[in-house]
Amino acid sequence: MEAWKQKLEGNWNVLKGKIKQQYADLTDDDLVYQAGKEDELLGRIQKASGKTKDQLKEWIDKL
Repeated sequence: MEAWKQKLEGNWNVLKGKIKQQYADLTDDDLVYQAGKEDELLGRIQKASGKTKDQLKEWIDKL
């Protein structure tokens, strides 16, 4: 499993707060985490942030 996915799975509530601070446009519905649907979650964050999925994966790894 990729590091960013492990981080999502293990610390989602903490990460969710940090993501919402960075991108206030995202709602709780946008940030619903479901195992196996990480790419959908990244897509919703990508839409709000304008970053690529690779940029978001790197950013999540650094949080």
